[in-house]
Amino acid sequence: MLEVNGLIKKYGKQNAVNDISFRLEGGEVVGLLGPNGAGKSTTMKCIVGLLRKTAGEILIGGHDHLSVAAKKLFSYIPETPNVYDLLTVKEHMQFIAQAYKVDNWKDKADQWMELYDLTDKKDKLGRDLSKGMRQKVSICCALLPDPQLLFFDEPMIGLDPKAIKNTKKIFKELKERGKTILVSTHLIDSVETIADRIMIMKDGNIIGNDTLSSLKSQFSATDDSSLEDLFLELTKDE
Repeated sequence: MLEVNGLIKKYGKQNAVNDISFRLEGGEVVGLLGPNGAGKSTTMKCIVGLLRKTAGEILIGGHDHLSVAAKKLFSYIPETPNVYDLLTVKEHMQFIAQAYKVDNWKDKADQWMELYDLTDKKDKLGRDLSKGMRQKVSICCALLPDPQLLFFDEPMIGLDPKAIKNTKKIFKELKERGKTILVSTHLIDSVETIADRIMIMKDGNIIGNDTLSSLKSQFSATDDSSLEDLFLELTKDE
């Protein structure tokens, strides 16, 4: 579903992403972890086309990532949710539905708004929403077109406990339907229970990319160590 080959992103002479390659298969939830400045968000923004890559090839569903065919296959939920100030919550859903030609969008929109407790906020303007509500709107808009591939950049920040629980449940349901999810986060506990595979970045490089159990065996962590223990061990300064 996603192929990244030799991705490089430079700012001046500094490499923010240093020649990384990886693949994501259908029906897979992958957690992308790393300390601040590791290159997680830069990698994700290059994949979705918000940043221009310096070098490398990115394919989504076999299509170049900047093509319309690729863009129809994925949704992206940014770390800082962007909503339109003068559109209501419901109008956001309508806008996405028209852009992606979603059939029977009203029923689907009502379903997602109810799940995220937005039904009574559907006539509120974007400018009047709290950060948490904006995040919920962003997630609902991303889910409405039923994409094959979803990119979540820090999806749990700003969400209340109920919304976090529902989001994890959605990840599981989407995975069972063969969808592919890449989750970038600092909240290690939030991915430990849902990710099939973990990718760990440091200084623009992927230093670990495997299942949690395999990573533990590779890096000599004890069987009872947590993902947090493994993460801290791999990303510590030498």
